Amino acid sequence: MKQLNPKEVHRLSILVIVLSLFLVLFSCPRPVYSNADKKQAGKKEKEDVDKIGERRVAHRSIISVEKEVAIGKQYASEIDRSAKMVTDPVVNEFVNRVAQNIARNSDLEVPLTVKVIDDPNINAFALPGGFLYVNIGLVLAADEESQMAGVIAHEIAHVAARHWASQMTKATLLQYAMIPLIFIPMGQAVYYGVLEAYLNGVPLAFLKFNRDAEAEADMLGLQYMYKAGYDPSSYVTFFSKVIEQERRSPGSISNIFSDHPPTPERILKSEEEIKRILPKKDSYLVSTSEFDDVKTRLQVVMTAKKKTGKEGPTLRKREEEKEKQPGKPEEKEEQPPVLRRRD
Repeated sequence: MKQLNPKEVHRLSILVIVLSLFLVLFSCPRPVYSNADKKQAGKKEKEDVDKIGERRVAHRSIISVEKEVAIGKQYASEIDRSAKMVTDPVVNEFVNRVAQNIARNSDLEVPLTVKVIDDPNINAFALPGGFLYVNIGLVLAADEESQMAGVIAHEIAHVAARHWASQMTKATLLQYAMIPLIFIPMGQAVYYGVLEAYLNGVPLAFLKFNRDAEAEADMLGLQYMYKAGYDPSSYVTFFSKVIEQERRSPGSISNIFSDHPPTPERILKSEEEIKRILPKKDSYLVSTSEFDDVKTRLQVVMTAKKKTGKEGPTLRKREEEKEKQPGKPEEKEEQPPVLRRRD
C-alpha cells in the first residue's frame, strides 16, 4: 500500500473536515415539535401560520446571529453614507410602522431597522441582521398599502430565514474544500480567484439569492402579511404590475427585480400557496388614508424635482408649520386613518 506524503495527508484531512461540516449542517433532520396541533400535523412546520413566531424557519449556518448583525450593521453604515435618505418624519414614521407591524407578525429574531431611500426605482432590500431599506419608488408604484407591505414582508422573510448566512456558509465551505488545490500550481490560481471573487462580492451577495430562497421568501412573506392583516393577493397583484411595467419599458425595473424577476411561475405558485396554506378571512386590510397622504407628499416632491431639476420643497410635520405661522387660525384636527377593507 502506498504511503501518503505529508501534503497529501493534509489535503485529505481538510476534505474530511469539510465533508463532516456539510453532513452536520445540511443532512441532519429538523427537530419535530411534540406539541404540534393535530389539525396541523399533516402540514410542514414552515406552512403552519398559527405557529408564526414560535417555529424555526432560520437555516443552519456557521455564522452566529451576532456576527450576522455586526456585518449587516457595517454595510448599513456604508449605505447610510452613500445613499440619499428621506428625512421627512411623516414618510419615515409611516413606512417604519408598516414594517414593524409585519416584523411583529413574523419569525424574525432580531430587531428591525427601517430607512427610506430617496430613489425613484421600485425597490426594497434587507441586509443581514435586520437592516431594511425601502425606496420611495416602491411607495409611489404601489396602488395600495398592502402592495407595499407585501414587498416589505418578502424582504423580512429573507432575514428571518437567514438566507444570507446560509448562502455564505455554503460559499465558505466551498472555499475550504478548495484549499487543498493550493498545493498544486494550477490550483493555487484557482483558489485565490475564488477567494477574491467571494470577498469582492460580499455586498452584492446581500441582495442576490437562489431560486429556492426566493420561493421560500415568497411563501413566508405571504404568511407574514396575512398574519399582519393585509390581503396577501396584493403581493401577487404587484408582481403582475412589475411584469407589465418591465414589458412596456424594458430596463425600468431595478436590478433586484431583474436578478430574480417576478416570473409568471412565481405568481402562479404564490396564488396556489395562498389558497392552500392561508385560511380565508372575512376581510383584509387593503389600504389606509395615511398611505394615500404619504404618496401625495412624495408626489409633490417628485413633481417639483422634475420641473426645476432641484430638490423639492422640504416636507415638514403640520405641527412645525403651525409654530412658524402663529397668526393663522388653528387648523382642524387631522382625521384618523380610514381603514378600507376588501371582501
